[in-house]
Amino acid sequence: MAARRAEKRTSPESSSKITSCQTRICSVKPTLSKKQKALSFQLSARGQWSMWPAFAAGQTVLRNHKPCSAPEEGTPSNEQALLTIPKPRHLEQLESYLRKELQTLDLTKGSSQELKLQPYREIFEFFIDNFKTYKPLLSAIKNEYEATLAHQKETIRALEPLKAMVTTVSEECTQQILALQEKEKVEISTLKQEKHHLLKFIDNMKEEKSSLQTQVEHLQLSVAEEYTRYLQEYGARKLLLAKLNEMHNEQLNVKQHQVQGDKGEDVVKLTLALKMARQDLTKAQVKLNAMTAEYGDVVPRRDFESLEKKYSDLLQEMKTLRKDFEQLHEEYETLLEIHRETAEERDSFHTQLQEAERSHTPRPNWAKCSEVIPGGVERWGCLAEGKSSNQLVDVLLEEIGTGVLKEMNVFHGWGKGDKVPVYLRYEGDIKNKKPTKKDVVNILKDIWREKIALDQQTGKQSSLPEFFLSYLQKKYGDASAVEWSYNLYEYMRLCPSNHIMSSFYEILTGKVAEEQYYDQNQLISDLQKKLAACDSSSNGSLPSEQFRMALKEAFPLKRRDAIQELVDASRFNLDSDEDLIDYTSLFKEDEEGNPEPFVAKLRNQYISEKQEYLQELKNSLGDVTREVDADDLKAAFYRIDPEINDQMLDAYISLVYQAKREQPDQEVVPVDTVLESLRAGNVRRVGPSPRKESTTDSEGE
Repeated sequence: MAARRAEKRTSPESSSKITSCQTRICSVKPTLSKKQKALSFQLSARGQWSMWPAFAAGQTVLRNHKPCSAPEEGTPSNEQALLTIPKPRHLEQLESYLRKELQTLDLTKGSSQELKLQPYREIFEFFIDNFKTYKPLLSAIKNEYEATLAHQKETIRALEPLKAMVTTVSEECTQQILALQEKEKVEISTLKQEKHHLLKFIDNMKEEKSSLQTQVEHLQLSVAEEYTRYLQEYGARKLLLAKLNEMHNEQLNVKQHQVQGDKGEDVVKLTLALKMARQDLTKAQVKLNAMTAEYGDVVPRRDFESLEKKYSDLLQEMKTLRKDFEQLHEEYETLLEIHRETAEERDSFHTQLQEAERSHTPRPNWAKCSEVIPGGVERWGCLAEGKSSNQLVDVLLEEIGTGVLKEMNVFHGWGKGDKVPVYLRYEGDIKNKKPTKKDVVNILKDIWREKIALDQQTGKQSSLPEFFLSYLQKKYGDASAVEWSYNLYEYMRLCPSNHIMSSFYEILTGKVAEEQYYDQNQLISDLQKKLAACDSSSNGSLPSEQFRMALKEAFPLKRRDAIQELVDASRFNLDSDEDLIDYTSLFKEDEEGNPEPFVAKLRNQYISEKQEYLQELKNSLGDVTREVDADDLKAAFYRIDPEINDQMLDAYISLVYQAKREQPDQEVVPVDTVLESLRAGNVRRVGPSPRKESTTDSEGE
């Protein structure tokens, strides 16, 4: 707009100056590109800028007015004249160039707008270069636009990740909304069904209420009718009594009149009346005798019903007494059998006692040990409580051995031979770390936890000696692993009274199978669950009788005396008059792993029952020196335990016959070897013994 106005104000002198400037520009810039040369200004024949109006026909560029600028002066006649002026050739060249450039562009790409802007930018740069007077302003305008476009591009580029994040968040929110809608649909459906059910229930209750209301109204009417009827009957009864009294009075009056009139009657008439009365009396007597003869054995219904009820009660009482008698008879037979076995055991014990008195030395005075045991009388009392002489010897040896261990500073290595266990293969002296029993028990417990977790993870049972060494190497390093191995081994060897140490030592040295440890723990865990299931109040306590019944259900194969031993062990710390047993405290251990007397008694019974089972097997096999094959061993198991299943029987057979697996039925093994192999494995009874089936606690009291 400013350029056009400047052109209008240009004089002929200025036109000549512009022409000269144009010539200098063309001479100074000989290196213009072909595009710039093609777009050079075309001057008119008079040497002036083209004055072609912007509002002429076929115009491309619209005329822009500033909001506050005044319209250009001119008359309609002048505008009409200007419309007839043809479009300048320079403008036509610019428009043609622009159209060609736009047609050559590929506008299907993503940056089509930037490509489309490039031709306009080139034309604008041409104007800036040729209009020297306005070049600073136009350059500033162009730079501001370029800076604004660059800023907008940076802003768009920075917002692209936000756009993706917004899209992702929008999708997540949409999914969450859909999930919530699905969840709410299910809840709404459930609530609708519940509402429908409740509405049906309300309708049924309303119907029931209506029915009951109808019954109440009917009963009220019936009561009213009965009340009216009884009231009328009461009135009628009163009237009847009044009439009866009147009739009675009238009869008395009539009789009085008859007596007065009969005084003058004839004697013959009275004699005849007396005769008739005697005949009636005779007939009545005959009839009475006949009825007495016919109904002499008949009793009144009231007496009959009373006697019948009494008979029914007596019959029921007799059945109860007979049932009690039969139960008492069975108990009597059981007690006789127990008495017989007890007498046999008494005689056997008496014989053993006599032999022991003849051959054994006098019973030692164990109280003297308190003088040499650390802790004095109090500690020795705790150690010796409830233990036999054999167990006291073990305790005494354990105390002596642990004392010697504490005085030792080093252990001597066993060497690296093949016969030496893998966890003890070392040559030289090993430092004695002198751990406490508590430290040893905690390490062994941790080893069991790690091994059980590894076996569950791998699905197969790993070797305890190898895992024992790998655990110590992993926890303490290769150098300290051997030291800990020797320290733990010596403490386990010298502490047989501690269950955790002794069981780990026996399994580690191969004396007992690892399954026996798991079986004992599973036995204790099942008993805990059984006691908790019987505890309806969940307070951790059970009455003595209920505790006894729970033990019988958990251990149906145990004898009565074994159950009684467990009950006595559970009441070890209770008063004699206290009935509740706190079964949760029965499974606790002290810091050295020593269990309560109940768990210790349960484990001792487990071992003794296993030994008794193997003794029965030994008796069934016969001579110890003979050799037996797999069939003989199976037959012996079936004789002492008929309810044993094939899977367990095959497991027991595989414990004995490890060699010659191609022909196991042809392999023979001595009886003592069979018993030794089974003693190391996890062997237990499945069903009741045929010989002692009548004395097991599976019988109900």
